[in-house]
Amino acid sequence: MILINIFLVLLIFLIISDLYIKNSPKSKLNLVPINYKIKKKDGLNELIIDLKITNKSKTKETMVSNINFELDCFKSKGNEYCQNFNYQQDIYIYENNKIKNLNNYWPTTIIKSNSELFVRIIYKFSNDNFRKKIKYLWLKICWENYGHFGISNNKDCFLINLDGQKQRPKEVFEIPINNKYKALAIKTDLLGCFDNPVNTVIEYCKGIIEENDILTIGESPLAIMQNRYISPQNLKYSLFSKALCYFFHPTSSLATACGMQLLINRIGVTRITFALFVGYLFKLVGIKGMFYRLTGSESSLIDDISGTVTPYDKSIVMGPLNADLFCKEVSNCLNIDVAVVDVNDLGGVKVLASSNKTVNKILKRNLISNPAGNGDEKTPIVLIREKK
Repeated sequence: MILINIFLVLLIFLIISDLYIKNSPKSKLNLVPINYKIKKKDGLNELIIDLKITNKSKTKETMVSNINFELDCFKSKGNEYCQNFNYQQDIYIYENNKIKNLNNYWPTTIIKSNSELFVRIIYKFSNDNFRKKIKYLWLKICWENYGHFGISNNKDCFLINLDGQKQRPKEVFEIPINNKYKALAIKTDLLGCFDNPVNTVIEYCKGIIEENDILTIGESPLAIMQNRYISPQNLKYSLFSKALCYFFHPTSSLATACGMQLLINRIGVTRITFALFVGYLFKLVGIKGMFYRLTGSESSLIDDISGTVTPYDKSIVMGPLNADLFCKEVSNCLNIDVAVVDVNDLGGVKVLASSNKTVNKILKRNLISNPAGNGDEKTPIVLIREKK
């Protein structure tokens, strides 16, 4: 009886904690990338980036009290970090259907409920060798939200591919798998949230695919194109996340407070605690993996920092959204089977979604060697082709 009472008290405590985490005051502001373009003006390389700040709250207005923009530069080979590039920055907002130059000073700006604010940043680079040396820019945005929840410091990052608007030759690497199948790994640029997932995959595969090919893409690159990554600074980790992360292997993405807090925000403390307890009982009788079955794909698809290629190595990447819909749309355009997969170097293969379930067994057998590599190869798209 005492044990039952303790269990009920614990259950009530966990449920109340979940309700508090879910309903505690939070900022409803989101920073959304729109597009970018590059042009030459007055002898300078000019980069124009358009963003918007949306307030999803139905009743509360929120202030953006400060915002700072910073650029990191990377070479194309090896994603090598570069410094000492001079540039001029200008910040504009759209106010009353007019564009206003802020002269690089951000005034405290109110975002009313169910409204949005459009922001434009223009960078002018004076270095003549800039386009020859640099291929990627990593835009880091640190901004303050102020409102009924208090004040929160957020960080959002977006990849700018300076060659993204150019036609480029396609690189394909043939990898033998077995006597029946081979893999064709398609090299891509670094992908980012300015890349439309469906259009990007179709563009890279045009002229390469053949009838009866099976197209696969890794879950992390797809999630990145969907802007499904977050800076750890945006997660307000709690005592629960600090405690629960101790139950996981040090190499697990759930072994850190931020990785665990991300899962708590998705499915709640109660479900995680229950899954841990049941998973431990099943492990005693030799059955592993029960925790991930009970918590769903959200838990197994979280990639903590350092789990992905630079510059995403400082972000936590979540699983992709609407993977089934993505597979169907690409399949309809290319007339081949398409799948989203999670493959590692240890021989683990998970098919998260596919346009045709009959290909899942073929993929699980033929992706064990991980032909896409670990990310540094920049070959997230792999075609599985039957040998002729």
